[in-house]
Amino acid sequence: MSCSESKMPLEFEVFETSANGNKLTKIMEFPKVDSIVKIKINPEKTFQTITGFGGAFTESSAYLLNQLSKKNRDTILKAYFAKDGANYSLNRTHMNSCDFSLGQYSYAAVEGDKNLEHFTVEEDKDDLIPMIKDALAVSEDGFKLFASPWTAPPWMKDNNHWVGGKLLPEYYDTWALFFSKYVKAYEDEGIGIWGFTVENEPHGNGNNWESMHFSPKEMTDFVQFHLGPKLETDGYGDKIILGYDQNRAGLKEWVDEMYRDEASSKYFDGTAIHWYESTYDYFPEALQYAHNKAPDKYLIETEGCVDAEVPVWKDDAWYWKKEATDWGWDWASEEEKYLHPKYAPVNRYARDIIGCLNNWVDGWVDWNMVLDKQGGPNWFKNWCVAPVIVDPDLDEVYFTPLYFTMAHFSKYIRPGAKIIDLENNDDTLMSTAAQNPDGTIALVIFNEFEAPKSINLFVGEEQVDTTINGQAIQTIIIQPSITK
Repeated sequence: MSCSESKMPLEFEVFETSANGNKLTKIMEFPKVDSIVKIKINPEKTFQTITGFGGAFTESSAYLLNQLSKKNRDTILKAYFAKDGANYSLNRTHMNSCDFSLGQYSYAAVEGDKNLEHFTVEEDKDDLIPMIKDALAVSEDGFKLFASPWTAPPWMKDNNHWVGGKLLPEYYDTWALFFSKYVKAYEDEGIGIWGFTVENEPHGNGNNWESMHFSPKEMTDFVQFHLGPKLETDGYGDKIILGYDQNRAGLKEWVDEMYRDEASSKYFDGTAIHWYESTYDYFPEALQYAHNKAPDKYLIETEGCVDAEVPVWKDDAWYWKKEATDWGWDWASEEEKYLHPKYAPVNRYARDIIGCLNNWVDGWVDWNMVLDKQGGPNWFKNWCVAPVIVDPDLDEVYFTPLYFTMAHFSKYIRPGAKIIDLENNDDTLMSTAAQNPDGTIALVIFNEFEAPKSINLFVGEEQVDTTINGQAIQTIIIQPSITK
């Protein structure tokens, strides 16, 4: 007796966030419109493997959570880390203070303590460590956590200052020991560290808040001859080391030096990048170059936010309008102004993440998870926007459209997913697709314009028809075909 094979109909779900009020809303009806886009997904052709998506644990965010009621604190943690929330999988934190701290501090505050006998993370125990531990408790899948220093303590630097300056060569071994001590101290608190970036923004930040400068050669020498060997010696050779950690336009000179030979490449597990050179242009050629230079290494966007803005409170429409600017609108040189146009906050995130995923980036990490209505606390008054804004005085929480935008990726594209090939005949509709370890395909589509579009979606020989609203981001989850 024989039976013929038949394919089950393609099963799919559509979730949308849009200017008309959808917030990860499940869409059930797809009215056809005149504008039709054809997208064909080719799962057989794969690209990079996804490491994860997430945000940063900062002292400012952790402090604000502790000012809220337990109910609201738990609501935010579940929204970010629970399986039915954004389910963040790759997160960052700072070593020593940063601008999003309540003040300046170091774990190695005792001057001249070359062996770091007085090293302590006591400063983190009130806010930062409890937030991370509670997030781990909420996260069913767990997450990777990497740490970044903004600066060594002033006494290790040539200018004896929190801001700017370079690490004195006589303290290279001490600074390498600092990383090892940090891993041990956090492990003692029940927090595992996946890895590090060597230095946040080694070009500096305009001498405004905590920073320390490295040239590409100086950073590579520090990693090759000090940090990498020290972590190995202390039993932490499995910790990930990401080099650079600043804007994408400068990638070439850094990856050329980091991967200059086999001996240096051995200790670099990948490259970290930020988006502040432009929150509109995602520099595809630079990303392609970095990937081709080290195709088996990580390429992770480790920080991005709508900066130089006070967040708008409980007004979703603002996040979809071209009212927001970034630092470059006021401060960039005239010849670089074009890199900093007015562009809606949601558009910045959706455009950048999709552009990155389509150019070999395997992880994308937002900046602060929680800020207040001023865009702080920030000791330098460097106000920024976060996906979740709170009013601790009134114990109120506002989930901005940026939270839902991040969730379109973090919730549905899981670690271990592979970016897969797609064909899209509409250059104005951004799209990317990934196949998850469970076989599901997540297709993310971004329509920044006001007119809706009908979509003819092809997966192999199967077709489904959907519609995306104007000013909307969609994630379409496609179940694997079942053959009987």
